[in-house]
Amino acid sequence: MEVSADDRFDFGKMGYGCKHYRRRCKIRAPCCNEIYPCRHCHNEATSVMTRPFDRHELNRFDVKQVVCAVCDTEQPVARVCTNCGVNMGEYFCEICKFYDDDIEKGQFHCEDCGICRVGGQENYFHCKKCGSCYSVNLRDNHSCIENSMQHHCPICYEYLFDSLKDVAVMKCGHTMHRECYFEMIIREKYCCPICSKSVIDMSKAWKQLDEEIEATVMPEEYRDKKVWILCNDCNDTTEACFHIIGQKCSHCQSYNTRAIAPPVLPQ
Repeated sequence: MEVSADDRFDFGKMGYGCKHYRRRCKIRAPCCNEIYPCRHCHNEATSVMTRPFDRHELNRFDVKQVVCAVCDTEQPVARVCTNCGVNMGEYFCEICKFYDDDIEKGQFHCEDCGICRVGGQENYFHCKKCGSCYSVNLRDNHSCIENSMQHHCPICYEYLFDSLKDVAVMKCGHTMHRECYFEMIIREKYCCPICSKSVIDMSKAWKQLDEEIEATVMPEEYRDKKVWILCNDCNDTTEACFHIIGQKCSHCQSYNTRAIAPPVLPQ
C-alpha cells in the first residue's frame, strides 16, 4: 500500500522524544560529539560526571547535526528529514535548533530574549529593562530591575533566564522560581532573599505586632532607649524606641527593619 507524503510527514507525531520534549529527532552535541534526545538530557547526563572537568552544558545555538528518530539518519539541522520525509518537530525554530511536537505549549521565539519561550506569544511581552518576557498582566504593573532574570534563583540556584520552570516576579521586582516562592511562603519567610523587602501585604502582621508590643512592657531601664533603624521596605532611616519584639518604621509603619549604627553628623 502506497503511503502519501502527508502520512509520512505526520508519522510518529508525539510518539518519540524524552521527558522534556516530544520530538522525532535527536541532537548531536558538538561539545562532546555524543547523541542525546535534547540539550536538557545532555546537561543532566554531563552534570553528574565523575570528573569535574568533564561536566559541561550544551549551547543550543552550536547544534549543527540532528538524527531522525524514525529512520536514524543523521543530517544538518532542518525541520523535515531528508531521508524519510518525516516532520521532526511540529514546532521548529531554526535559530534555537529547537523541535517539539507538543504545540499546545504555545511555543514562540522572542527576538529580544534570543530564545524560544512557551505560553503563547499573545500572553507575554518583552520588558526591555528587565531583559525578559513577562506575563501581559505585569505590563506597567511591576518594578523594573535591569536584567532581573539574568541570575540564579536565590533558593535553588538554578539559572532563571532559560529555566523550564515557572518564574515569579515579586513586588520588589526580583525573580525566583514560582515553586520556590511558594515554598518560602509556606515556611513563613516573607522577605525577598535578595533585597529583604516584604513580598506580600504584611499590614495584618504589623497590626498584630502593635498589639503585642502594647501588651509587653519593657523593663524600666529599656523604656526610654532609642535605636537607629533602617527599614527594608521603604529604605528610610529613622530613630525608634527599642523593643524586644521589634522596631517600627515611622515612615511606612513596617516592622521589617534592622538596627544600624547612628548616622555620623558633620563636624
